[in-house]
Amino acid sequence: MAPEHDEPRLTSLSHGAGCACKLPAEDLRKVLADLPRVDDARVLVGNDTHDDAAVFAVGVEGIISTIDVFMPVVDDPYDFGQIAAANALSDVYAMGGEPLFALAFAGFPAKRLSLATMQRVMQGGAAKCAEAGIAIVGGHTIDDTEPKYGLAVTGRVDPARIVRNSTARPGDVLVLTKPLGIGVLTTAIKRDRATPEVAALAVALMTTLNRDASRAMVEVGVSAATDVTGFGLLGHLGGMLRGSGLRARLWADAVPLLEPARALVADGVFPGGSARNLEFFGRSTRFAADVPEVTQKLLADAQTSGGLLIAVPEARREALLAALAARGVATRAVIGRLEAADGPDDIGRIVVERAAFERGQT
Repeated sequence: MAPEHDEPRLTSLSHGAGCACKLPAEDLRKVLADLPRVDDARVLVGNDTHDDAAVFAVGVEGIISTIDVFMPVVDDPYDFGQIAAANALSDVYAMGGEPLFALAFAGFPAKRLSLATMQRVMQGGAAKCAEAGIAIVGGHTIDDTEPKYGLAVTGRVDPARIVRNSTARPGDVLVLTKPLGIGVLTTAIKRDRATPEVAALAVALMTTLNRDASRAMVEVGVSAATDVTGFGLLGHLGGMLRGSGLRARLWADAVPLLEPARALVADGVFPGGSARNLEFFGRSTRFAADVPEVTQKLLADAQTSGGLLIAVPEARREALLAALAARGVATRAVIGRLEAADGPDDIGRIVVERAAFERGQT
C-alpha cells in the first residue's frame, strides 16, 4: 500500500518541526513549578533535575520510562517514523540504560493523508526499534489536525550505574557525539530550501541511534550525561550545570557544526524554537567578542535526535574517546570543561570562548 502521490508534504501540515516544537523552556518552568514533589523511595530519578527519563526501582533493577512525540521533520513517512523512534530511544541511552519495549502514539489527519502514509510512519518506527533490539508492543492513535508520532519507551539500568544529568564534577571535560545544526537543516527541509544531499545528511544523523555512544560511556564510567535535543546545546548543558551546581567553559572552535547549517543560518534560515533558545539560555551565557554570530546561533539550535553530551573526568577522557571510536561513533568532540561555581548566582553560567589554548587549557 503506497501513499497517495497527490498528498501534501508531511512537513507542510505542521506548524513546526521535531523537537523545535517543544514548549519554550521559560514557559515549561512556570508550568512545572507548582507540581507536587514526588516522595517515594522507589523513584531513583524523578523530575527534580529535569533528567532525560524517570527511573523506578523494581526489586534490584532500575526501570527507565520516557515518552517523546513530535511533528514531522522530514517529508518521507518512513524516515519520519525512524527519526521519532531514534529520538525517543535516546532518552534511555542517555541514562546509561538498555531499552526493553515501546508503545507508539500517532496523531493523524485522516481526512488529509492516506492510511498508507500512516502505515509507513509506523513501519519506520518499528524498523528502528528492531535495530535497537526491541519491539513496539502496543500504542494509541487519535484523529488529529497535525501529524504526530512518537514512542513511550521502557528500559532497564543497574541502579548503581545510572548516568544522571545532575552528577557532573568540577574538572570534567565535555564530549559531544553528534554535530550541531540539525534543527537548521530540518527547517530548510520544511521551507523546501534543502538540497537532496542536505536532506539525506539530516536523515542519516537523526536516524543514528545513540546506543553505541551510551555503551561506551557506561563501559568507561562517566560523571554525567544528557542528550542534546529541543533546547539546544546551551539549554541541555545548562540543565546539567544547574543539577550539578557548576558552571562551564565551552570552546567554540571545538564544537562540531554542520557546514550546510552554517551557510543556511548565514542565509537567514533559523528555527523559531532555536531563536527562543538563544534568547532564553543566552541570559546565562557569555560569548567572547570573537565568537561568530552564526556559531552562537548553532549552539542554541534545537536538535532532533541529537547526540549525547557527556561529562567525563579528565583521567578517563582518552579511554572514553577510544571506546567511542571502537564502536564506530563518528563524532567524538571534546568541547569544554566544567568548573566550580562562584556562589549560587554563578551556577548554570556558560562562558563561550573560541579555543581552549587561549586560556592555557588542553
